[in-house]
Amino acid sequence: MHTTTVNKSHMLFCEYYKQWISVYKEGAIRPVTMNKYYMTYQWLVKLIPTLIVGDLDRITYQKLLNDYALEHERQTTMDFHHHLKCAILDAVDEGLIPHDPTRKAIIKGKQPRQKKPKYLNQYELHKLLDDLNLSDQINMDWLILLIAKTGMRFSEALALTPKDFDLRHQLVIVSKTWDYKGNGGFLPTKNQSSIRKIPLDWQTVIQFAELIKNLPEDEPIFVQKKVYNSTINDILARHCKNVNIPIISVHGLRHTHASILLFAGVSIASVARRLGHSNITTTQKTYLHIIQELESKDIDIIMRSLSNLNS
Repeated sequence: MHTTTVNKSHMLFCEYYKQWISVYKEGAIRPVTMNKYYMTYQWLVKLIPTLIVGDLDRITYQKLLNDYALEHERQTTMDFHHHLKCAILDAVDEGLIPHDPTRKAIIKGKQPRQKKPKYLNQYELHKLLDDLNLSDQINMDWLILLIAKTGMRFSEALALTPKDFDLRHQLVIVSKTWDYKGNGGFLPTKNQSSIRKIPLDWQTVIQFAELIKNLPEDEPIFVQKKVYNSTINDILARHCKNVNIPIISVHGLRHTHASILLFAGVSIASVARRLGHSNITTTQKTYLHIIQELESKDIDIIMRSLSNLNS
């Protein structure tokens, strides 16, 4: 065996993983995803601080997953497993570990918590929008309205400038995001498909034409100082409580927008485009429960139509 391979197989596994992240992931993935890999590294330091790369076998790996699963739900444990697996397979390829220890791994996890409602129905959304304080100055209630009407991501809505509104053609243009988790400033969109033009209803066009007419062309409309996701969620929660509807997050407004369109019969392809999903599969996965509900309705319609066909 080559000397370097021997040396590497005597490395601490957590250090090997840290090195692997730095070589293969640094600069290749978005900072948010990068943080998840570093979080996995911190868990390795906590759970297996002294494990040597060459000693990682199926039992040791399964025990690591089991220990992690004691404090996490199954889906989170699955993500942890996926973050580790690529690095471990590389170690197998390098001859540092004789066999793939991740093979046939069993994913466990804590009982999922009671899930909060992800979206509102049309009646609840009407009640929420009626409670908004839509003054003649831009405030965060206008941001809530715009996300509810367009299904934009929070970071996309924050990045909007007056120049992004093509009011003559009733469009809002999404071409960037706002770095609200970091130090502010514009960032690229999540992916190429996120760059899009979203048609607006005439009422929203009239409202925003008035609001933005004297604002600086290239400055974000909704950002005067540092904006926190939690601040908007608190404002939204207060409105939900006021009108006695389920409390949702600002991201839940995006889900609400999509679900209302799907229930209205808008095609999944159009909804995916409007949301800026890179493919329809993402939309299908996210809104599977709604699609299944709509399919049940479709079956009733199909059966009624067929029974009307007399031979």
